[in-house]
Amino acid sequence: MTELTGAPDLADTPPPRPAAPSRAREAFELLSSMRFAITLLAVICIASVIGTVVQQNEPFNNYVNKFGPFWAEVFTRFQLFTVYSATWFLAILGFLVVSTSLCIARNAPKIVADLRSFKEHVREQSLAAFHHKGAGTLPLGREAALAQVAAVLGRHGWQARAQVRDGGTMVAARAGRANKLGYLAAHSAIVLVCLGGLADGDLIVRAQMLLRAKTSFDGGFQFIKDVPAEHRLPVGNPTFRGNLLVPEGGRAGVATLSMPQGIVLQELPFDIELKKFIVEYYDTGMPRLFASDIVIHDHETGQATPATVKVNEPVFHSGVAIYQSSFEDGGSQVQLRALPLTRGGRPFDVNLRVGGSTPLVSNDGQGQLQLEVTGLKVINVENLADAGAKSTDVRKVDLVGALDKHLGAGVNPDKTKTLRNIGPAVTYLLRDAAGQAREFHNYMLPVELDGRQVFLAGVREATADSFRYLRIPADENRSLEGWMRLRTALNDPTLRAEAAKRYAAQATPDGRPEMGEQLRITASRALALFAGLEAPAGAAPTGGLNALSQFIETSVPEAERSRIADVMLRILNGALFDLNQLAREQAGLKPLEPGPGTEAFMTQAVLSLSDSFFYPAPVLLELADFTPVQASVFQVARAPGKTLVYIGAVLLILGVFAMLYVRERRLWVWLSDGEAAGTTTLQLAMSTPRRTLDIDAEFDTLRRQLLAGGSAP
Repeated sequence: MTELTGAPDLADTPPPRPAAPSRAREAFELLSSMRFAITLLAVICIASVIGTVVQQNEPFNNYVNKFGPFWAEVFTRFQLFTVYSATWFLAILGFLVVSTSLCIARNAPKIVADLRSFKEHVREQSLAAFHHKGAGTLPLGREAALAQVAAVLGRHGWQARAQVRDGGTMVAARAGRANKLGYLAAHSAIVLVCLGGLADGDLIVRAQMLLRAKTSFDGGFQFIKDVPAEHRLPVGNPTFRGNLLVPEGGRAGVATLSMPQGIVLQELPFDIELKKFIVEYYDTGMPRLFASDIVIHDHETGQATPATVKVNEPVFHSGVAIYQSSFEDGGSQVQLRALPLTRGGRPFDVNLRVGGSTPLVSNDGQGQLQLEVTGLKVINVENLADAGAKSTDVRKVDLVGALDKHLGAGVNPDKTKTLRNIGPAVTYLLRDAAGQAREFHNYMLPVELDGRQVFLAGVREATADSFRYLRIPADENRSLEGWMRLRTALNDPTLRAEAAKRYAAQATPDGRPEMGEQLRITASRALALFAGLEAPAGAAPTGGLNALSQFIETSVPEAERSRIADVMLRILNGALFDLNQLAREQAGLKPLEPGPGTEAFMTQAVLSLSDSFFYPAPVLLELADFTPVQASVFQVARAPGKTLVYIGAVLLILGVFAMLYVRERRLWVWLSDGEAAGTTTLQLAMSTPRRTLDIDAEFDTLRRQLLAGGSAP
């Protein structure tokens, strides 16, 4: 035989390695694994927490004010302000659907096979290895013993199957198979809920916009009818959720859908006509019921269907749900009384509709502001609990809680709540030539704060800020006229001089006439400083109590400042009182009588006059009258995923209940001929995934009943 040189020795050849799994197989295994699905679910939970904590879909400026420019930009890049419509969130939902579906597909055949199997082929010798086991002898033949076993298992709800073998009969039984079904139900629920969320989100709307070449827009059109077709979605859109504003007596059939880059319009298969908006209130002024009487005009049939939409009681038409979302002003007519805060100005009236605008020209004709009326709220429920002890000290600027530097909050910060309807209020913007605007919020009626009737005139620089309020005392007629009369008199040099003279004459002690002229000069100086007509050397005129403070700091030695401040304040209070009396005489009114009411009015008048110099507008707009027009905001939604979510929720409840409270058990009973004639040897064992006291008790009961009449070894 010829030997082949260099041939490998087969004995030294290693066994072939198993083929490495492909990357596709590895990806499939990862995607269909339970740990991957749990990880995705955890990420979705974290994202949902972020979407709950961080307010969604607000103007970007609000986030800049809250988080700062840097973090606002970072959060915007990660779409944390629009979490539920973010691309990454929708992608995770999609992956969770795929992962959970693959997990079900991998395990469902095994579960179904296990449900069908009784496992009656178990060897009788293996029963001795179970934790729950027992044995005994029955004084019955094998057939009778089998009948007794079947009867006992049937009474306890077990399903059983018998297998006859050469040496005996194996009875295999099972109970609690709903536990396995619970696994399938819970995982199927996750898939259904996620699919419902994807179907009812804006994913399909985005797809519609992409396929139909539609784009969103962020304004630029005065009327909805002017918006071109590229910004409108058709009636047949399978899913959407938008808002529809309808004023009383009006009719609308185009909803607005908010998208990350703007809005898009959704054509509806019907128009909604608002006949009447209904709101009912509790005794405290809090709303009790919101409802809208509407008529639905179907575009296809022309049929008009009356209906009433209430909160949590939607109306359905053509597969679209109509919800009562909120209400707004529908274009109310307001009459504003403009009260100039600058010298030489005269009051004038402005008539506008909510949403309208008009220019306001300053007294010198140089500056111009644009007035934009943005809202009218007829019912305003606020917390007006007593804020504490009353004070008549004019140096105490804050009468209810802590003020900001000059203008204070209008509601009481105290934790005690006293809810009260304080009447109508108007909201408007004053925009300068550069386009910068401040927002104002003025109440029509006086409000009792700390025992005093005051008008609240609010202002804020940005929508993220709280309103700060100027508190103006109401006169004996519950109007602003008394305060405005005093403020006008403060700007009149003749009345100031006469008030200083009258105060000096009344305050000069008997026998000391030489003090009269000094008091007159001091009172005149105090009124001029308070009116903002004079200022200390090197300082700009400011007016108010701040001007007196600057004068004392620059003109009086530090050791004397406290005493001089008290003297100046007493003189100012007295001179302002005489100035107010002169103004009333000039207007043909009787003088104010000394007393608590007059004292409260003058105290608050001094404070509000001082604060008015920091009011950031040359005019105060008083709501004189209004004709309200309400508008309902409806949420209209076509949500095919809602049914999937409901089914998923039911399956999730059933599945979790089955997995937690239904125990899967299997029981095997081996029957063989006993040593004595006419007897049967019984051997049993039970298996369960979890050992509990209930399982122990159940097995003891079964063993006792199966061996009833027999003997145990």
